[in-house]
Amino acid sequence: MKFRSTALVKGFRQSAPYVNAHRDKTVVIMLGGEAIADPNFANIVNDIALLNSLGLRIVIVYGTRPQMRSLLKQTEHHAPFHKGIRITDEQTLELVKQIAGQLQLDITARLSMSLNNTPMAGAQINVISGNFVIAQPLGVDDGIDYCHSGRVRRIDTQGINRMLDQQSIVLLGPVASSVTGECFNLLSEDVATQLAIRLNADKLIGFCSEQGVLNEKGQILAELFPSEAEEILQRLEKELTPENGKLTGTMRFLKGAISACKAGVPRSHLISYKEDGALIQELFSFDGIGTQVVMASSEQVRDAEIDDIGGILDLIRPLEEEGILVRRSREQLEQEIAQFTIIEKDGLVIACAALYPFPEEGMAEMGCVAVHPDYRDGDRGVILLNRLRAKAKQYKLSQLFVLTTRSLHWFREQGFIEVDVSHLPMKKQKLYNFQRKSKILTLVIST
Repeated sequence: MKFRSTALVKGFRQSAPYVNAHRDKTVVIMLGGEAIADPNFANIVNDIALLNSLGLRIVIVYGTRPQMRSLLKQTEHHAPFHKGIRITDEQTLELVKQIAGQLQLDITARLSMSLNNTPMAGAQINVISGNFVIAQPLGVDDGIDYCHSGRVRRIDTQGINRMLDQQSIVLLGPVASSVTGECFNLLSEDVATQLAIRLNADKLIGFCSEQGVLNEKGQILAELFPSEAEEILQRLEKELTPENGKLTGTMRFLKGAISACKAGVPRSHLISYKEDGALIQELFSFDGIGTQVVMASSEQVRDAEIDDIGGILDLIRPLEEEGILVRRSREQLEQEIAQFTIIEKDGLVIACAALYPFPEEGMAEMGCVAVHPDYRDGDRGVILLNRLRAKAKQYKLSQLFVLTTRSLHWFREQGFIEVDVSHLPMKKQKLYNFQRKSKILTLVIST
């Protein structure tokens, strides 16, 4: 029981920075009809309700594909496709409206549930649907009239933001009206993508059957730039045949994510609708669980700023308590912040190191080297070393040195050589703590 409690506390503490980071952020969630039909859908709704209670501004866009296929089969009505888009004649439109209306009511009812024996106990969630999206017809292409199939013409972003400011969830479907009072059937992915772009959303989130985008070995690709996502999408499209000629959920999401990222949406996440808690794990854990399409890497190496002091302290305090690092006060860090280089991931400081020049001797100390325990399997220590080595070269220094009690072998692997105290700059020799017995290593900086 103690182990379970400890794991719970650790997980809660790790998620706390993400709770703060996501509060008041605008998120567009794309819920395909496949996700709605899955047995895990009730858990997805509960997790969305949790996000709402944590202060996220949520817009949900739902789709109707599998439900529509089923209804078309029941009614024996044929609705052909042209270039991957369903041609929506009058009868098809009535069926789409029927399904969309039913799903809207079902999702609203789920989000309104607040029974004591459910995860949403006590939740008071307002779900708002309305004519926030104005549509226009797709028109005629290659002599084919799309009839009532349409695309987004305009979005009432001010109206949506007013609802989000009141902590309401905005729920929108694939049917929208035009300025002439007609109804049009839209692609839900296009609606979600345009909403994310025009609302300047912080995230676009989609669901598919897999836990993200997989490589050829079946491994999840945690992060993709738009150019990389385009290459994968082109490869997947080439694999389509007349037998499996329909775009998959992953492909539809990638098309939207690429457009969203290029238009300024920082991140688009793809996760599985089959995995219980996937939404929470993706947003509130260090490494997430699915695939992100990002404008820039979620990890950045940069010079530290004064606002990073809290993150650096959180990172180095455990090492100071173990005696691995010499204790530094907040005041000392404030004075030395210009010496620090950090690696930041999702707004969190996950690694740091400082460079202290001794120009008279042509040397610099690499100090306060720390990498978060969850990220020590990567090459982040090497990244920091290379960054500080480049800085030392800019200062026209010829050697780096370190003092360490625990990481002797790692520094040796990077080319450092063990020396005695006499090799230190004179100021550092006077400060050397013989009781700590730190190992001293130096590295020649190539010019």
